Amino acid sequence: MLAAVMEQRPQLMQSASAGDADSFAVLIEPLLDPAYRLAAVMLDDRSSAEDAVQEASIKAWRKLRQLRGDSRSLRPWFLSIVANECRMARRQRWWSVLKLPDIASVVSTPEQGATSDLKAALLRLSPEERLPLVLHFYLDLPLDEVARALRVSPAAAKSRIYRAAKRLRSDLTLEEVF
Repeated sequence: MLAAVMEQRPQLMQSASAGDADSFAVLIEPLLDPAYRLAAVMLDDRSSAEDAVQEASIKAWRKLRQLRGDSRSLRPWFLSIVANECRMARRQRWWSVLKLPDIASVVSTPEQGATSDLKAALLRLSPEERLPLVLHFYLDLPLDEVARALRVSPAAAKSRIYRAAKRLRSDLTLEEVF
């Protein structure tokens, strides 16, 4: 199905820009899962992530005519809208009720421990440091799409990924790496 969408993408973009909601739905559907994963990592809350993706989808629908570039620009454009929604959600909820962390349960397998250690190290990074890592390594976006999503040059995107990975590495102790 994805190959069929890719072939029809220019026609779908035109009809969606003209106001066809079904064409927009076909275009945006393959992007919802990566968008949700991005929002879930940025917000660390499933319901907030769902809300952010929903709001981003509505904004994308309203601003589809503002999309510059060809149909390949759709994914980084949409993911940048999702990232902006996540930033806005974090700004709005800073004053809300504090969410206390759950008491850590006993780790049953070493893989779960490594995953939770990595997640904790990722959450210690600032959202601006975390975003390039998530886009590149978690969502498997190439550098040029990461750059477009961050609205920076490819060299700057590569530099941000490198610096964030270096900081992440320093947060993990030698025991946590193995």
